[in-house]
Amino acid sequence: MNHPERPQRKRIRLPEYDYHTNGAYFITVCTKERKRLLSDIIVGTTIGRPPQVLLTAYGRMVEEAIQQIPVVYPYVNVDNYVIMPNHIHLLLFLFCDDGRSMTVPTISRIIQQMKGSVSKRIGRPIWQARFYDHVIRSERDYRDIWRYIDDNPAHWAEDQYYG
Repeated sequence: MNHPERPQRKRIRLPEYDYHTNGAYFITVCTKERKRLLSDIIVGTTIGRPPQVLLTAYGRMVEEAIQQIPVVYPYVNVDNYVIMPNHIHLLLFLFCDDGRSMTVPTISRIIQQMKGSVSKRIGRPIWQARFYDHVIRSERDYRDIWRYIDDNPAHWAEDQYYG
């Protein structure tokens, strides 16, 4: 049986990189079709009033799943995160100082588990199939990403995922 040529997907992971290596990772996971299911952003109307992220019922399920990551995977810290209306940002830190790095899950496994847990609780898949990751290579990069996550709600109207 002849199969039509499938389009080649662009590789989004670093070739030759071991994704269960100790280190920090910035992750972005989007909802399917970027539907706004997870939260509402209320931007402050006065100077100095920070925006509020109001989680929906789905958003609360996502937050519970994020908080379970270090429980399920003791070699993983969730250093920072934000739940936006149609995507989440995570700052994960993988560590294993006892020489058993193979017991540390890959980033793909952690995200697959988190997404699956949420979809199972909701009763249907809500996520895009893939996710974005960035391997953090310096202290400055780590601080910049931390700040980006914290500032993301204030910049929601300009966010690339807004539309």
